[in-house]
Amino acid sequence: MDIILKYFPDLTETQIEQFSKLKDLYHDWNLKINVVSRKDIDEIYLRHVLHSLGIAKVQRFNPGSKILDVGTGGGFPGVPLAILHPEVNFHLVDSIGKKIKVVNEVVEGLGITNVKTTNDRVETVKDQYDFVVSRAVAQMETFVHWVKGRVAKKSTHELKNGILYLKGGDLTEELQKYTTTTIYELPSFFEEEFFETKKVVHLPVKFKG
Repeated sequence: MDIILKYFPDLTETQIEQFSKLKDLYHDWNLKINVVSRKDIDEIYLRHVLHSLGIAKVQRFNPGSKILDVGTGGGFPGVPLAILHPEVNFHLVDSIGKKIKVVNEVVEGLGITNVKTTNDRVETVKDQYDFVVSRAVAQMETFVHWVKGRVAKKSTHELKNGILYLKGGDLTEELQKYTTTTIYELPSFFEEEFFETKKVVHLPVKFKG
C-alpha cells in the first residue's frame, strides 16, 4: 500500500481505506476463482494497482466522464482507476463470467458505487465513452476494431478522446499504421524496475463527418 501513497500522496481517507482493503479481497476471492497468478497476488500493489494507475499519470478523468474498461479480467485497470476517480463512471467488460463475478464481489466489498460490469463481448456494448482503457488484451489493430464506435465525439479532457492502452515491449511494428499515437513511458512516472518496458499508449479516435 505504501507504494500507492508514494506516487499518489493526496488520497482521501476513503480512498486509502479502499486501496488498503483491496489486497485481502483479491487474495480471498483468488483462492476460490483464480484470476491473478500467485506471484502477482503477493505483489498486487506494484504489478496490478500501480500499473493500472499509470493511466492516471497520463490523464486524470473529469468528474462525470465515462470510461470503458475492455477485457478487465479481475478488474484492472478499472477498479484502481475507479477508486482514484470516485466521480467518474466506469463500465468494466469481460467475456469470462468468473472474472466478472470476482470484479462484482471486489467492487461490493470495497463499497465502490461508480462501477458497472457486463459479462459479454465488448461488441455488444452500445454506449459511448470518453476513453476506452485496457491492459494489453489484444494487438492494437484488433482492439481498435473491437471498440469502433464506442468513443464519444466531444472531447473535454487535455487528451483527445480515444484509447489509453497499457502495453509493454517494442511497439514499433504494432503501431506503425497509427501515426497519431503518443507513447508515454511509465519509468517517467514510476522508478520501480517492474515498469522498465511498460508504457501507456494514447490513440485518439478520429470521427468522420
